[in-house]
Amino acid sequence: MAFNASQDPRTDLRERMYIPELLRGLAITTRHFFRNMFGTRDPNPQVVDRTGMNLMTTVEYPEEKPIYPEGYRGLHRLVPRDDGKPRCVACYMCATICPAQCIYIEAGEYETADTDSESAVIEKYPTQFVIDELRCIVCGLCVEACPKDAIRMDTYMHTPSEYNRQNFVYDIPKLLKGPAVSHPSDPWNKRDSSAEPHHVHKEAHTRIGEGHEGHGDHGDHGDHGKHAQLGAGHGAHGKPGAGQTVVTQQGPIQVTKFLK
Repeated sequence: MAFNASQDPRTDLRERMYIPELLRGLAITTRHFFRNMFGTRDPNPQVVDRTGMNLMTTVEYPEEKPIYPEGYRGLHRLVPRDDGKPRCVACYMCATICPAQCIYIEAGEYETADTDSESAVIEKYPTQFVIDELRCIVCGLCVEACPKDAIRMDTYMHTPSEYNRQNFVYDIPKLLKGPAVSHPSDPWNKRDSSAEPHHVHKEAHTRIGEGHEGHGDHGDHGDHGKHAQLGAGHGAHGKPGAGQTVVTQQGPIQVTKFLK
């Protein structure tokens, strides 16, 4: 039978003594204590789906580890090539885009006499690649900016605890881990018979120097070999004048600005 509290606690002796409600609270606490202590515990990582008498939702780490969702941004790693060297070419893209400025890179150049097929087509490599995990905000922009797929956050591990701040600074030996990754677009994977095409690649903008004029290429490749030609009316310094046009594959267009 439920106890109905009165509107004025000062007139009810039971509420003024607090003993009945105190005993009721102790009974609930004791019941949960013995049920969780002697009941069978369900180790289901999804704590909301656990069943049984023991309904403790605490994850007993490290014996129990939660399952990270797909796409979880974990600890950084440098992706190795097939020869064990990092895929990084020290382009500084990740260090530039990092909003926390936690990435530090120093670049070195391969020797020209290096006969390694992979190193022969790469100019630079990182002599130092350092990430301060304490400053990292886990935004993933470094992964998105890397043009060589050299850095990933697919370890599915969070930064472990350390005894001092210096251990949170990860260098190349600590970052270089995981399986080697290779892409067909890698320059060292190109066929030996690969050669540059005979036609000249079409540029998005016309670049004109002082005293120079584009010439068309009327070879076997048709309009693929045509350059944008500068029409008449340019000034003394090679700048477009009034009414000047450029002949392109799409026909004459009005020139407003040239990019050097």
